[in-house]
Amino acid sequence: MLFYRAAVDLSRSMLNYVAGMIRRHRKAIGSLWRILNPGQQALLVLVYLRKGETYTDLAAGFGVSTCTTWRYVEETVALLSARSSKLGQALRKAKRNGLHYLVLDGTLIRTDRIKADRPYFSGKHRVHGMNVQVIAPPDGTILWTSGALPGKTHELSAARIWGILRALEKAGIITLADKAYQRAEDPVLTPYKGKDKPESQKQANRSHAKLRGPGERANAQLKSWKILRKQRCSPSKASHLCKAIAVLQNHRVAQTV
Repeated sequence: MLFYRAAVDLSRSMLNYVAGMIRRHRKAIGSLWRILNPGQQALLVLVYLRKGETYTDLAAGFGVSTCTTWRYVEETVALLSARSSKLGQALRKAKRNGLHYLVLDGTLIRTDRIKADRPYFSGKHRVHGMNVQVIAPPDGTILWTSGALPGKTHELSAARIWGILRALEKAGIITLADKAYQRAEDPVLTPYKGKDKPESQKQANRSHAKLRGPGERANAQLKSWKILRKQRCSPSKASHLCKAIAVLQNHRVAQTV
């Protein structure tokens, strides 16, 4: 086997953030010794999430077994996911920050499911995957991510299943969404549908898209972490992966402000 040096486009601050979290967890559970120290474990997990490396490749690069690599990743992703905000907390934070509106959008996390797994097949995207709902402020950062549902789930159905529409109504925050969310209750606003619309509706749709567009960058931020471009592990893990990456991405954004 050949080895080579590589880099990952993340900061030392993020490595220290994850390593500190791992260090505190080890102390809490009384884990006295492991083959990798907290900093090495943090780096292993960040490489896995950012670059989408396989467990086999990571194990060889860090000099540990594949099983140990899997345990390190599972442990750290769970710790990060636990730090993600609940929906109510995220909306209260948005109100405290004085945000005038939010953007609701769904994204599909591709999986390597086979054609027999019909629940995971998205007719819209023509691939197998998991549906995740994302709420973002106007600047396109990630405010909240939902759990994952099979890819065939319609966007509006997913929003109702996760209680997003009720929570938004309770919070009273105007939320912009695309045409997939039509028939949603207030305060969700969607574009007008149909052909031969009057000019007033066309102009309203253009304004809606102009306001919604920057917020939809949140999904691109999630998928800048390559592990979410095509998930090779169990589809049920998409939820924790998205939440963990949202925590990391928000930390990354906060460090650049």
